[in-house]
Amino acid sequence: MTKDQKDNLFSLVKSLTKSEKRQFKLYVGRLGVNTDSKFLNLFNLLDKAKTYNEASIIKSGIVKKQQLANVKAHLYKQILISLKLNPSHQNVRSQIREQLDFASILYHKGLYKQSLKILDKAKELAITNEEKNLAFEIVELEKIIESQYITRSISTRADELAIQARDLSAQNLIASKLSNLSLQLYSIILKTGYVKNEEEGAIVTKYFNDRLPKIKNKKIGFREKLWYYKAHLWYNFLLQDFLNCYRYASKWVDLFYQNPKMINVNPVFFLKGNNYLLEAIYFIRNKPKFVKKLADLKATVDNSKFIKDENVSALVFLYTNFHSINQYFIDGSFEDGLALIPHIEKELVLFENRIDPHHQMVFYYKFASLHFGAGNNKACIQYLDKIISNKSLSMREDLLCFSRVLNLVAHYEAGLDYHLETLLRSTYKFLIKMNDLHEVQKEMIKFIRGLQDIYPHDLKNAFKDLLERLKVYEDHPFERRAFLYLDVISWLESKIENKSVGEIIKTKYLTKYAN
Repeated sequence: MTKDQKDNLFSLVKSLTKSEKRQFKLYVGRLGVNTDSKFLNLFNLLDKAKTYNEASIIKSGIVKKQQLANVKAHLYKQILISLKLNPSHQNVRSQIREQLDFASILYHKGLYKQSLKILDKAKELAITNEEKNLAFEIVELEKIIESQYITRSISTRADELAIQARDLSAQNLIASKLSNLSLQLYSIILKTGYVKNEEEGAIVTKYFNDRLPKIKNKKIGFREKLWYYKAHLWYNFLLQDFLNCYRYASKWVDLFYQNPKMINVNPVFFLKGNNYLLEAIYFIRNKPKFVKKLADLKATVDNSKFIKDENVSALVFLYTNFHSINQYFIDGSFEDGLALIPHIEKELVLFENRIDPHHQMVFYYKFASLHFGAGNNKACIQYLDKIISNKSLSMREDLLCFSRVLNLVAHYEAGLDYHLETLLRSTYKFLIKMNDLHEVQKEMIKFIRGLQDIYPHDLKNAFKDLLERLKVYEDHPFERRAFLYLDVISWLESKIENKSVGEIIKTKYLTKYAN
């Protein structure tokens, strides 16, 4: 039975670059005995195969069925060892761990002085690069060695190590609590999206305050500050307090620019910080600042000094393209944004094995929204169908919900009302099932359901009536999230004023935000 890239070993082999494959073959070929080994022959077969098929592997005669699991495990391990030796996968953490391993070997051989010398350099490197968990591990080994090899020339050595261990332990505890809180808040936003009412807001606030560690020491390091800003960012995102989101995302990104060497030490955190900063600016609709920060990000990641591995390259692709699209939503310049779609779709094919299905669907929602804003409703529906028809997809609930609401509006706009009633029923059932039926969605569904009973000459009044009912929720702390995904207010105003959605949003932007 074909597993089609669900096999871990097959996925790993397919992820290798040409240079990594070459290095692997050189690595295993260093011993002549490996040149005709089962695991190397299996590697060559998997490298050429388009899909993983266990039956064809057995049929090839490379390995017997009862041997396959062991050979696969051995091959997997050898590939990882080869990758570890590749200079492109070397970083500060791996250098520190390597030195720690060397020191441990020397210690077990009784060469205490040599071991301590290596540990001292490794510890300095770890502290300089904010790798305090590794620094603590090094200090603990130093303490073990010093208990057996007393260096009488430094009488305060024991006290120094004890103080160092205590300080590192305290900072690691703070970082651990903050990282736990940040991860837990992130989990909440992935599962449920923004808070939906005051009761949920109170629960999240209590949850946050109960778990936020008290930080008395003003001398906390880079890592502790980073987690502190991240935890506050997620808390404010949950509450839809976008000004405070901008505040903490700015602190996060500025922290890296104040410590530029940390950008390559923690490139993922640098990119994520910029992503959330741009998202916050997008929500507060400040296009000049948005364009400036996006340009800063692109300049940094395009610089030859910025180190990219496969993971970092995928994140650069995601964030720069997400926000390149978002800039056109701010001022309603949808037509201009359409030019990005073909280019991004081509690159999506190149990144398909490195980008999860959720983020692919986010791109489709953005493409659909661009087309909707530009008045291309049938194209909008085609992209939304890729999301709605994917039954196995695990996505954020709010995005799934608004894909269906936008689908309803696009069908109405396109004049495809012959199965609108069926769409209404399925959308209504889905929203109830997802526990995400807010007042804005209720009003929208009620309105579209009643459109068939409204005479053409009364249509404009019906739009005005719905606009008045929805305006109440535009600045509502818990209902306004509906407008972050679908600007229903601007759509209604476009119907009333006989203008495009883009024109309406542009006029609003120039009036309210340009200054």
